[in-house]
Amino acid sequence: MERFVTFNLNGERYRFLVEPGKTLLEIIRNDLGLTGTKEGCGRGDCGACTVLVDGKAVPSCLVLAVDVNGCDVVTIEGLSIGCELHPIQKAFIDHGAIQCGFCTPGMIMSAKALLDRNPSPSEEEIRNGIEGNFCRCTGYAKIVEAIKYATRHVTK
Repeated sequence: MERFVTFNLNGERYRFLVEPGKTLLEIIRNDLGLTGTKEGCGRGDCGACTVLVDGKAVPSCLVLAVDVNGCDVVTIEGLSIGCELHPIQKAFIDHGAIQCGFCTPGMIMSAKALLDRNPSPSEEEIRNGIEGNFCRCTGYAKIVEAIKYATRHVTK
């Protein structure tokens, strides 16, 4: 049975009539056309679809749309203000942490959640904060370096 779901996405309020098994990822990509959130494994293992739900990094492929009713959701598109990139996005570019770019949005969203909770994480805490995100291109050194740099330049 379809249900109405209302939530805020990147600061805008949306209302959808959704079928029971529809995921947040499907709404983001298919219904709203926001393609920054990637579909990787579809099982919550790779982190490519990571978004923030009420400030917590979650794999949107595993979150049912009905479960975000009343929530605030932020995607990679919601971090920038107009043409101005968020400091974490800038840090990833400036430190060569983007490689092919497929994992980048999810990695940045996990970094954002981490830095919102802990503005000065250790390297171990950074690595733990992104452990649900899989990158096929790198050994994570540049990603960790970018997040370390961002800790000095990010304000909520």
